[in-house]
Amino acid sequence: MGQVVGRRKGGGIGIALMTVAVLVGASACGGGGSDDKAGGSDGKASGKPSASASPSPAKPKGPPMLLETIMPQSGATVGVAMPVSVIFTDPVAKSARASVEKHMKVSASTQVAGAWHWFGDKRADWRPKDYWPSGTQVKVVADMEGVSNGNGRYGVHSYTHTFKVGDDVRADVSVTGHTMKVTKNGSTLRTLSINAGSAQYPTWNGTMAVIDKQEKVHMTSCSVGISCDKGSANYYDLTLPWDVHLTQSGTYVHYSTGDPNPGSGSARGSHGCVHLSMSDAKWFYQQVKQGDPVTISGSPRAKAPADNGYADFNLGWDQWLAESGSGEGTTAAL
Repeated sequence: MGQVVGRRKGGGIGIALMTVAVLVGASACGGGGSDDKAGGSDGKASGKPSASASPSPAKPKGPPMLLETIMPQSGATVGVAMPVSVIFTDPVAKSARASVEKHMKVSASTQVAGAWHWFGDKRADWRPKDYWPSGTQVKVVADMEGVSNGNGRYGVHSYTHTFKVGDDVRADVSVTGHTMKVTKNGSTLRTLSINAGSAQYPTWNGTMAVIDKQEKVHMTSCSVGISCDKGSANYYDLTLPWDVHLTQSGTYVHYSTGDPNPGSGSARGSHGCVHLSMSDAKWFYQQVKQGDPVTISGSPRAKAPADNGYADFNLGWDQWLAESGSGEGTTAAL
C-alpha cells in the first residue's frame, strides 16, 4: 500500500447549467502537472413585442459566445483568497479581452483594488490585489449580450452571481517543521502535526485556495501515473476520509491509512499531499471552506502554477497585470 493517494480520473471542470460545480482534479497526491455553469438571466425578452410593421428580431451577428462556468457559485460563502473565475466555451481573442473584461463588472460592499487575468484564451480570473476583507459582499454581473469574443462569436446572455467572503481562515504549512498552523480572523486556533511530500514526490509550495472538500475520496496511484503495478511498493487503491482539495493536479490535505500518525517523529513523506492524523483531519475539514488560503513552504518543489486550481496568489501583482486586458481597477460600490 502506498503512503499517500491519488484521485481516480474522471472528474470534470464544468457541469450542467444551473447546477453546482467545482474544479475537480484528475487525481490526488500525484507528482505531476502543470465549475457551476454560469447561472443568471437567459437573455430572452420578457415583455410583449412593441408595435412595429416588422416585429421580427434582428439577425444575430454570429454564433453565440457563452460562459461555461462562473465561480464561486452564486450564494456561496468563501474564503479571503477566492477569485472570481470565468471559463468561456470558446477562445477569446487577445484583442477582445479588454472589452470582455469591461463587461464583467465586479462590485463589492468594501471597495478593493483588483484586476482580471487570462489563463490562456478561455479562462479569466478576477482577484483583489490583496486578500478580500472578511465580511465583504460581492456581486459579479457579466453582461455579455452583443459582446464580441474577437473570433466571430457574440454574447447572448447576461449572468449575475453574488457571494459573501466569510471568516478569514488560513493554514500555513511548514514542510520541514512538520506543522500546520491554522488561524481564524488573526487568532491561532491550533497547530497540527503533518507530513508532506517525499524527496521523490515533493509537495507544491505556495498559496492554494481550497477548491472544495469531500468526506471521502477514492484515490489510486495509477490515476496519477505513479504505479499501475499491484506489486509495486508505490501502488495504492484506497478510499480515504476528510479530504480538502488544493490543486487540480491532485494535492489534498487529508488522512492517510499509510501515515496514521504524521509529524517529525514518523516523517514518512507522501506523494505530494499533506497528511494529518484522523482526528486532526476531521477537525481541519470542519474549519475550512472554498477559497480559504493554504500556504505551503519549505518544499523543494516550485510554487503551484496559478491556474492549477485557485492558486492565483502565487503570481505577484506585476505578473498578474501582465495578462490583464484592462489593467488594475477598483470594485464598484455595492
